[in-house]
Amino acid sequence: MVQKGTFMPKARYTFELPVHEVDYGKEVAISALSIDPQAQRTLNEKRAQNIANHLVREAIGSIVVSQRVDGDLYIVDGQHRWRACALAGIPTIRADIHHGLTQAQEAILFLIKNRESHKPRPIDEYHVGLTGGVPLFVDTDRILKKHGLALGSSSTNSVGAVSGVLQITDRYGAPIFDRTLSIAEDAWGRAAESWDGMLLGGIGMFLGRHGDLVEDKELARKIERMGSAAKWRSEILSQSSRGGFNNSGTGSRVSTAYRMVGNAWNKGRKVENRIEI
Repeated sequence: MVQKGTFMPKARYTFELPVHEVDYGKEVAISALSIDPQAQRTLNEKRAQNIANHLVREAIGSIVVSQRVDGDLYIVDGQHRWRACALAGIPTIRADIHHGLTQAQEAILFLIKNRESHKPRPIDEYHVGLTGGVPLFVDTDRILKKHGLALGSSSTNSVGAVSGVLQITDRYGAPIFDRTLSIAEDAWGRAAESWDGMLLGGIGMFLGRHGDLVEDKELARKIERMGSAAKWRSEILSQSSRGGFNNSGTGSRVSTAYRMVGNAWNKGRKVENRIEI
């Protein structure tokens, strides 16, 4: 019997910046600062107003700013605090000013700053990552376009599971993500249900762990015989819920999908040719 892997692969992609000059704790006029929407998440006016309504100036801290070669100042991180100060009539804000960064490097700095803090929405992170030329996002986008797909909402030609597809690329690489989409389409056709995050996650995990032992067209046929994408999704939710409250999260559902994909592959095979799941 083929043994299963027990390791969790490390992320394949990292965010890196060149060494550059930073001026810390500088007071900057609110009116002197601008936002580049390609290197930032979308400004939420309601969130900024809520901050302004309860603003304690001494607790604002420092925002992160990039001074470009033309001297213009662009906010990298802290736009909601900046907007809240404007709404509250506060004329200046303290900033850490980074020098010599390109727009792409500003996007990377934004991603680094937000990794352990208030994370942006996955779709905002995705678009900022593309602006920054970050390989994780660029590679994912390249594979999506190869399959005629976009990212951000669930439809026939778009995948809504932003975090899920990024995780497949990050853990297993772009070739595995490419194979995952091909198998899903071969098994269930081109429909919104085919791009469900749990289903793609399960196929991606199976290929990531055992892809060198699998023939993709055969796997797609076996998955198809087990039912439609809607039926798979229903069974995954059912099995996950039977595992109890602690087993009902996204990670557990992807693991359930992984086991179901493995069971589909093993069905009809001799014991010695099965993959242990």
